[in-house]
Amino acid sequence: MRGAWIGMALAFVLAGCTEEPPVLPEGKPLSAAERAECLAAGGSVGRGGMLPDEICIRPLKDAGKACTMAADCEGVCLAESRTCSKVTPLFGCYEFLDGQGRQLAICVD
Repeated sequence: MRGAWIGMALAFVLAGCTEEPPVLPEGKPLSAAERAECLAAGGSVGRGGMLPDEICIRPLKDAGKACTMAADCEGVCLAESRTCSKVTPLFGCYEFLDGQGRQLAICVD
């Protein structure tokens, strides 16, 4: 009986040690018109970067196409694969090719 009480007390104490998930700020949603326009264009609504606002994430027509400079792509010419990015906007840190084909790095949040 004593072991059961100790086990229950231990479980109770340890239950208080669980970490609460972080509460994310609530961002501004897209308007109904913006949402409809995004979805009609084949995009998806989500959150990206550091801001909590909803954004439209659009697929690009030239996604995966070979590129040697920025002008070759609707989005970004990714340096590592030498291909056009799949979506816009593109978040995170990545290397890209600029207008002259030079390799540069950027972090977008």
